[in-house]
Amino acid sequence: MKNTIKVVFVIIGTIIGAGFASGQEIYTFFYLYGINGIFGLMLCSILLGIVIYKVLTIVNKDGNIKNYKQFLEKLTNIKSSKEYLNINYITNNIINIFLLISFYIMIAGFGAYFYQEWKINSLIGCIIIAFFCFIILKKDIKGVVKVNEILIPILILFISLIGIINIGSIDIKNIFEYIGKKQNYEWIISSILYCSYNSILLIPVLITLNKYVKNKKDIICISSISSIIVFIIAICIFLMLIKIDINTTNIEMPAVYVISKFFSGFKTIYGFIILSSIFTTSISIGISYLQNIAKNKKSYTQIAIIMCITSIPISLVGFSNLVTYIYPIFGYLGLFQIFKILVKK
Repeated sequence: MKNTIKVVFVIIGTIIGAGFASGQEIYTFFYLYGINGIFGLMLCSILLGIVIYKVLTIVNKDGNIKNYKQFLEKLTNIKSSKEYLNINYITNNIINIFLLISFYIMIAGFGAYFYQEWKINSLIGCIIIAFFCFIILKKDIKGVVKVNEILIPILILFISLIGIINIGSIDIKNIFEYIGKKQNYEWIISSILYCSYNSILLIPVLITLNKYVKNKKDIICISSISSIIVFIIAICIFLMLIKIDINTTNIEMPAVYVISKFFSGFKTIYGFIILSSIFTTSISIGISYLQNIAKNKKSYTQIAIIMCITSIPISLVGFSNLVTYIYPIFGYLGLFQIFKILVKK
C-alpha cells in the first residue's frame, strides 16, 4: 500500500502543475462551459483513471517496457515494417517535444507567479526553479518520488480546505446565475482534449513508476484514487472561479486572484501550493523527457543542464499564452494515442 500511495502522489504531482493550480487550465477547458464544465470534469477524471489503469496494466504485464518508444511498439504492435516504424518514431518525437515544452511552461508559470504576486522580475523566479529542478533531476526517479511524497499531501489538504471554505462563502444566487449560461456541447471535446494532453505527460511518468507497481490490485487502487483526487481538487478550483469579478484576460492566474482578493488569509499558503505544484510537475515531466532522450548517464546530465538553461529565455513568451495555445494543439495530437489505449485489450 505504501508504494501505491507513492505512485498516486507522483501522478497527482504531474497533473497539478502551474496551469491546474493557478486556475488557468480549469478556466480554459471547463469553466467557460458553465454547469457543463462540471460534467466535463467528471468525464475527464474518469477517462484519466481509465488511461492510468490501461497504461500501468500494459507496462506491468509486459515487464520489459523501459521507455516511451518501447511502450509505443507494444501499443501499436508494430516493430518490423519501416513505414510504421517511422510513424512510431514521429509519435515518439512529438511526445518528447511536448514534454520539453510542458517543462518550459512550468518554468514560465513559476516566473509568472513571482511577477503577478510580488512584482519581481519573472526571470528571477525562472532561474530559481530551473536550478532546483536540475538538482532533483540529477537524483533520477527516486528524487522525484521523494519530493512528491512530501509536497503532494500538503497540496491536496490545503486545496480541499480552501475549497470547502469557498463553498460556504458562495452566494447561491451567483451560482444559479452562472450555471444558466454558456451551455453547449463543446465541453465534451474540451474534456477529452484535456485528458489527451495530460495523458501525454502521464504515460512516460507511469512507465518510470512501474517498479513500484506489483499487481492488478495495486493498479486498480492507483487509478481509482488518482481519478477521485483529481476531480475533488479540480472542482474546488472550478468553484473558486465563480468569484472572479474582472476580465480574466487581465490575469495570468485566475485562482490566485480569487485567493488574494477574497481569502487573503490563505494567500501565503496558496502561494506555497502554486510554487510547489509547479515544482512537482516540472520535475516529473523533466525526468520523463530525460529518460526518453538520454542514452547514458553522461548525456542525461548534459541534456538536463541544457534543458534547464534554455527554459529561462523561452519563459518570456508568457505563461497564459503557452497554456491557451500550446496545450490544445497537443491535446488533438494525443487523441489517436488515447483511442489506441482505450481499445487495447
